[in-house]
Amino acid sequence: MAGGRSSRMGQDKATLVIEGKPLWQRQLDTLRAISPAELIISGRPEGPYADSGVRILPDEQPGLGPLGGLATVLRAARHPLVLVLAVDQPGITPEWLTRLLSVAPAIPILNGKLEPLAAVYPKSAGELADRLLSEQRLAMRDFAEILLAAGEAQSLVVAADDAPLFRNLNTPEDVRALVAERRERHAT
Repeated sequence: MAGGRSSRMGQDKATLVIEGKPLWQRQLDTLRAISPAELIISGRPEGPYADSGVRILPDEQPGLGPLGGLATVLRAARHPLVLVLAVDQPGITPEWLTRLLSVAPAIPILNGKLEPLAAVYPKSAGELADRLLSEQRLAMRDFAEILLAAGEAQSLVVAADDAPLFRNLNTPEDVRALVAERRERHAT
């Protein structure tokens, strides 16, 4: 699970509160629901999740975005598969993650686009992440495309009904829209 400050959001996304719970806690609860063998948060040790009881790893090379955090986690993980779940995708459910794990390593594809921040990667992909970082190729989609092309992961097409699960919260407007939708859904 990764978190960080967003210039468009104006604050650390991990601290955004949806239905009374900060995003970092929601995502951690989602991950705990699938009983992972190991939990790691990619982020600042002094972040809002500091007292979560979960191992927190700061990026070994700060400022390299999600791929930098993933490279750090892939090096440190003790298991051959690493499930990645971005902090700003609160719609992802334990059931969906279980489905993803059943075909892992796998990267979801939604409407023809990769969703590399809710995916399962082989630990061995750390070498590729390191190479891309050394080349200053920081895009997670590049990383995911190379893994797919090499047969080191497979794609998992996201059904249209599951598309809302992958909604990202990138702006205050995104958060307001999600809160309004959930409020409306609960009212009916």
